[in-house]
Amino acid sequence: MQFGQYPAPGHVVAHLSDPHLLAGKRLYGEVDTEVGLALALARIARVDPLPQVLVFTGDLADKAEPAAYARLRELVEPLAAEMGAQVVWVMGNHDERAPYAAELFGETVPEGAAPTQDRVYDVAGLRIVSLDTSVPGYHHGEITDAQLAWLADVLATPAPHGTLLALHHPPIPIPMMAAAEVIELLEQDRLAAVLEGTDVRCILGGHFHYSTYSTFAGIPVSVASATCYTSDPAPLERFVSGVDGHQAMTMVHLYDDRVVHTIVPVDEAPEVSGYSSDVRAQVEALSPHERRELLSRKDSPLYTGELQVPGTV
Repeated sequence: MQFGQYPAPGHVVAHLSDPHLLAGKRLYGEVDTEVGLALALARIARVDPLPQVLVFTGDLADKAEPAAYARLRELVEPLAAEMGAQVVWVMGNHDERAPYAAELFGETVPEGAAPTQDRVYDVAGLRIVSLDTSVPGYHHGEITDAQLAWLADVLATPAPHGTLLALHHPPIPIPMMAAAEVIELLEQDRLAAVLEGTDVRCILGGHFHYSTYSTFAGIPVSVASATCYTSDPAPLERFVSGVDGHQAMTMVHLYDDRVVHTIVPVDEAPEVSGYSSDVRAQVEALSPHERRELLSRKDSPLYTGELQVPGTV
């Protein structure tokens, strides 16, 4: 039951980024990257409605170790299957094409000569394009002429429910972390020329390790934070500051005419107010007028303390 004026979303996407898994090691000797990913997956398993797809926008394995990719699949794919959700992988600057293709897709490609890892997914009529913006041997992003031509061909035919473009290097300004400008996506105007006038409804990215939003070629851009460690956008006397805290993911809800993004912290925090899940059934049993009078009126018995609700914190 919807309590407000909008219908249920047509598509639900869980957007995660930058797990940076390692094969049996801690990142920087401090961060157990599996912990943040496991917390995020546990959160996803309890959202309602469940996502139809999990999109991971790159830097899946910090050192591109085959064992790290295998562990990623072990953690993600059983949960996705249980939810009936697809999984979309995206290449990041820490990933390497040969082990990425071999371990995630079972494709054997020549080391050092692997083609870009670009793929198209269909999620109940929503098209998701995974675009490889990685540059072998570098951390900045680029898109080749061949990729742009391929993308233009893909987008030439609109999808029933539009398209999400998922890439690692977001095509947006980076005002809160100047150092990241050195490793941004180059020649973004060329991508804009391909996207203008298409059915791309949103661009999903990662790379920065903090959540941020913008537009590009008139299209909303949503950058998910990292599940491993985050970048402090307001550090004290530090050019760059990575911190083991504030890890988050983003839930993406697509409606016929809009896209809604919600940042979801992966870890728990102390609850200071709230109601038991049992209360929902009681609220659903009320008429719309009764709900408004009980939950919106400032002097309703719920807020004056005259009405005691079990499970209230």
